[in-house]
Amino acid sequence: MSVDAVMHTEFPAGYVVFFGTDGKVVMTPQSEEHSSTIRSMQIDSLALGRHAKVISDVYIDFPADENSAPDFAIMREDAQRQGKRYGFEDVLLIAEVVSVSSARKDYDDCTAKYGRYGIPVYVVVDPYAAEVVVHTQPTGSGYVAAHTHKYGSGKLPIELADGRTFTFDLDELPRPEANIR
Repeated sequence: MSVDAVMHTEFPAGYVVFFGTDGKVVMTPQSEEHSSTIRSMQIDSLALGRHAKVISDVYIDFPADENSAPDFAIMREDAQRQGKRYGFEDVLLIAEVVSVSSARKDYDDCTAKYGRYGIPVYVVVDPYAAEVVVHTQPTGSGYVAAHTHKYGSGKLPIELADGRTFTFDLDELPRPEANIR
């Protein structure tokens, strides 16, 4: 199935659809924790200003690779869409929220891809492990630095390449019920 076919297909409410690196289309239901985590990041991003360019599930062009619609992204203030999409050059931070079906993609595939494209900060938010991994210093194959922070450990300041700071409140992140995984 092509990207255009997927973009013009109606899927059931509450599902997320993405392309795997092997070319397969993956459709998975969003959990309440997934949705609430994205909402928490959006609320925390309000400190960047009411008109900060913060997007969620919006396609970003990665020219020699599959495009991505990350769970959450902070863009440069002067970012301009090219058609319906932003370019990867305008991304300051991308965050993906792990779901049961996306763990390998979020931890491995996206880390390599976002590092290869020079995304300055890549954050993996894992409700099941109750941790947040912040990747910085992108390289051609991933990131040089990765720092893990536990849920409930307070406010996490994340420096953005444009000098602003995104402060992520790790005390407010939702946790899945005990036997969901």
